[in-house]
Amino acid sequence: MVRTPLTPEERERGERLGRLLREARGGRSMTEVAASAGISPETLRKIETGRAPTPAFFTVAALARALGLSMDELAQLCEPAGV
Repeated sequence: MVRTPLTPEERERGERLGRLLREARGGRSMTEVAASAGISPETLRKIETGRAPTPAFFTVAALARALGLSMDELAQLCEPAGV
């Protein structure tokens, strides 16, 4: 299976998601949050740095739960300005 390249908008949305999750993590360690969400610290690192701009839905949901964020809030904050 060949994945189509991501659009600039998709990459930008992934970077916004990463920033939001990093900010929400605050002083908590990456390892602590990843364990709480049931993912590897490397997966969280990739999401936070934008190297995994399209993480799986259930990964994002688990991170939102671990960080006390709502999925609605995340979706709204990740939308481009003016949408």
